[in-house]
Amino acid sequence: MCFNLLIEAYGQKSLHKKAEFTYLELLDSRCIPTEDTYALLLKAYCMSGLLEKAEAVFREMRKYGLPPSAVVYNSYIDGLLKGGNPQKAVEIFQRMKRDCCQPSTETYTLMINLYGKASKSFMALKLFNEMRSHKCKPNICTYTALVNAFAREGLCEKAEEIFEQLQGAGIEPDVYAYNALMEAYSRAGYPYGAAEIFSLMQHMGCEPDRASYNIMVDAYGRAGLHEDAQAVFEEMKRLGITPTMKSHMLLLTAYSKTGNVAKCEGIINQMHKTGLKPDTFVINSMLNLYGRLGQFDKMEEVLTAMEKGSYAADISTYNILINIYGRGGFIEKMEGLFQSLPAKRLKPDVVTWTSRLAAYSRKKLYRRCLEIFEEMIDAGCYPDGGTAKVLISACSSEDQIEQVTTLVRTMHKDMKAALPIYFNLYG
Repeated sequence: MCFNLLIEAYGQKSLHKKAEFTYLELLDSRCIPTEDTYALLLKAYCMSGLLEKAEAVFREMRKYGLPPSAVVYNSYIDGLLKGGNPQKAVEIFQRMKRDCCQPSTETYTLMINLYGKASKSFMALKLFNEMRSHKCKPNICTYTALVNAFAREGLCEKAEEIFEQLQGAGIEPDVYAYNALMEAYSRAGYPYGAAEIFSLMQHMGCEPDRASYNIMVDAYGRAGLHEDAQAVFEEMKRLGITPTMKSHMLLLTAYSKTGNVAKCEGIINQMHKTGLKPDTFVINSMLNLYGRLGQFDKMEEVLTAMEKGSYAADISTYNILINIYGRGGFIEKMEGLFQSLPAKRLKPDVVTWTSRLAAYSRKKLYRRCLEIFEEMIDAGCYPDGGTAKVLISACSSEDQIEQVTTLVRTMHKDMKAALPIYFNLYG
């Protein structure tokens, strides 16, 4: 038991070498590893990205006559998800079924979460129906995971349907379930629907938490109701719930939508006063706001501060700048920023390339767009729907539109051939 506790503790800290050493100590002490031991060791390796070692654990189990159980497979899948490897998690889930190991409620909940985070609610629902057809009973975590899957896509009716099924199964919703349903209404653009759920939660004796208030700030902010967002933020403070970085970010986003620079700057100052150092996401939001309003001097002041090390600039920072300068027709400035990325150890992503393309597309420079598109592919960056739209908008004849359509379709086929697992998960 002590060995298992140590392996688990080291695994959670991604200290795989110490976890491995503890396992070897267990063997030296002539203790017999249990399935829990193997499950914990597997998870430790997965969280550190050591998939070959994780596979070696499977072989070790069989050596000792222990076929991997649902407990072991669950740890493997959970470790892969925590280690940021959802594609491999799908593979292991499929292997689990091929090996005739019956997935448990925890297995299905992990997989429903996986598909929900990939914005594939239809796949999450398919798994939910599969588990029930196999007489595997969903628990509150399963229902909440599925509500969250629909919430991410703003499918509030589907989210409410699952929430009602949760209640129909005799399960009392907790704060996480209510929050998931509120999120669904928020993302669908129905702030008052989210407010009704918030009131219902209180009426049912379920105490809202910080996340509940953040969801309401976001719900009102998304709908352009910045005064209501501010009121929720103030109520939160009145109740003694300390606003976090995320709370401030959501309020800032609400005012940013209205172009209220003074209020946004006030929120940044308030963060500093309360000891919260704005993160890159917050600073990027201010960059975007200044750029949108044409306040380039302020935008460049912020960029200079970031480049001096006050804040860490990321690829999103430069995506915002490239987009702003491109939209403004400052092609040389935009190109200068794009060409500077390798020196900053930043790799352009699909947003970077598409923003750069858009600058030339607005000028109907079709040939230049095709050249950049070719550069993009050569750099190993694949286009998305936004890229295709930008390319088509650069066209000024039917022949050009046909050429772009053929090009994008060919690319899509090539991607499917090269990334079959990716499309199994996301496509």
